[in-house]
Amino acid sequence: MIPIDKLEALKVEFLELQSKVSDTALISDPRRYKELMRRYKELEAITDCYAEYNRSIQEMADAKGLLESESDPDMQAMAKTEIADLEKSLEDIELRLRDLLIPGDPNDEKNAIIEIRAGTGGEEAALFVADLYRMYNYYADMKGWKKQVIDTNETGLGGYKEVVMQLNGENVYGLMRFESGVHRVQRVPVTESSGRIHTSAVTVAVL
Repeated sequence: MIPIDKLEALKVEFLELQSKVSDTALISDPRRYKELMRRYKELEAITDCYAEYNRSIQEMADAKGLLESESDPDMQAMAKTEIADLEKSLEDIELRLRDLLIPGDPNDEKNAIIEIRAGTGGEEAALFVADLYRMYNYYADMKGWKKQVIDTNETGLGGYKEVVMQLNGENVYGLMRFESGVHRVQRVPVTESSGRIHTSAVTVAVL
């Protein structure tokens, strides 16, 4: 079950913040304004998800009422299908709500330096570094983040022994911090003529 009382309290806090952030006098205090906007965005995501939850609860009640009141087999079948879909939808919404209620890391809003280094696997690991580098670049473009390459160490076949880049933008560290660790890939390298599968490893640090 989700904590309804807590969600209702957060909804009230969100409504109070709505009036505060619309106060033009607050702009004269940039630090305070930034703090309130950070909290506002957190609560907005929670209250939007909570509203979706309440809509689904109401739709579930309507579908169950239809199932109980209808004698037509086709209408009953339709109601049962809708109930099954709503049960799955509610499970997903509850999971999202629980995630949103977990306190965030105070560093989540900060920018980040991403270090990608080839591990075991030789040239194939270096190519894997290049793959991750392209993927992070693409993701940064999607999020509208600014990118700056700090250092690269290229190999002769289009790979990298190491790439260090900085990402600047909204919630960069919060969205990238779980990329830290060892990444492994199993595939047939382009340089492999016998078709054997190689395992390569790359380490990623998010600072």
